[in-house]
Amino acid sequence: MTTVLVVGGGGREHALSWSLGKSPRVDRILVAPGNPGTASEKHCENLPVGAGDIAGLVAAARHESVDLVAVGPEAPLAAGLTDALDAVGIPAFGPTAACARLEASKAYCKTFLNALSIPTGASASFRDPDLAIAYLEQLPSAPVIKASGLAGGKGVVVAETHGEAAAALRAMLIEGRFGEAGREVVVEERLWGTEVSVLAFSDGTDFVVMPSAQDHKRLLDGDGGPNTGGMGAFVPSPVATGALIAEVSDRIIRPTLDALGETGTPYRGVIYFGLMITDAGPKVLEINCRMGDPEAQAVLPLLESDLFEVMLGCATGSLDGIPVDWSRSASATVVMASAGYPTGSAPPAPITGLEEAKLTGCLVFHAGTDRIEGVTLAAGGRVLGVTALGSTLAEATERAYAGTESISFEGAHYRRDIGRRLPPEARSLPCREVDVG
Repeated sequence: MTTVLVVGGGGREHALSWSLGKSPRVDRILVAPGNPGTASEKHCENLPVGAGDIAGLVAAARHESVDLVAVGPEAPLAAGLTDALDAVGIPAFGPTAACARLEASKAYCKTFLNALSIPTGASASFRDPDLAIAYLEQLPSAPVIKASGLAGGKGVVVAETHGEAAAALRAMLIEGRFGEAGREVVVEERLWGTEVSVLAFSDGTDFVVMPSAQDHKRLLDGDGGPNTGGMGAFVPSPVATGALIAEVSDRIIRPTLDALGETGTPYRGVIYFGLMITDAGPKVLEINCRMGDPEAQAVLPLLESDLFEVMLGCATGSLDGIPVDWSRSASATVVMASAGYPTGSAPPAPITGLEEAKLTGCLVFHAGTDRIEGVTLAAGGRVLGVTALGSTLAEATERAYAGTESISFEGAHYRRDIGRRLPPEARSLPCREVDVG
């Protein structure tokens, strides 16, 4: 019996569990802590172990004779979960803490990129608020302010004015807005262009690029409002041509993996490059050490190969020769959030229409949900991700919105422009004519 442990409890982990459930090689999937959506998937059961409980996760993996651990969120990776599993001989899909530092410290990541001459925006890092303000005052235009540590995707302020940037610096360095994550900040040149997420499976030597996605970080239509963990995504990105992916592979992904391997810490798992496609070419905004959320919900339904085999190949350094095939369909994911997200929370509210959404052909991935006495509740934050496929992006998008509109809960909020802001010709192009990998 093959058993996989998925670590995490959000939409990404539901998508991972769903995809693993399609593998003929997997008999049992444990999800720690999981959510009501993962509990309903084939072969799945939730474990009452938190994603941050490193000792508890290792103990559970040993007790359940787990064959592979698939780590979803960044925090347990940065805390050394893969290292702890390696120490007891359990394969883990996810990088070591040394590699995960690329996400855990944006300041370290910028130093890493600059040392390798990988294109990225100009920046400086600060712990002293006075030095940070003095640096800000000499800049010709308003920069982006980033908490260096892990802030759940919310630690970035795209300032429109120097005043907004100064306020963000004070909030992080003086008022402690993001706690430990904001004790060091990165003041970074604002880049202009189209933002694209390029993710790749890696076994430390070989890598396979996934279909490229476009995420929507801002809360409101038209990219207004505060940054969030992500309000939706679509695949494929029309700017991610074969030539662009080849350039990203040669100039960004390969040097990154080679440098990590040369230090004795081969990168095994998913490596995620947030890029801005500028007039001067692709530049790295950030490196993440795991699948994106919601990108995972849009990309994984396109995977036609066995996810378990791919993950095991990454974890054991044997990805070469394992087929990684993708559907030529388009995919769109719309995130439904609760009232007050991302700065506040709302009381639990019953969700209706989940089955109706599935009848439209959508996949509904749970994130911020709970189930009490047989009733599924919206429990705050990003609640659901509604995903649909289609032969064109327009078809996938309209199907995803049909599913989203079937679901309701008090205070539900979602963007209405996911995948809809592209020119009509890009939305209607058959996906076989778009490079999706």
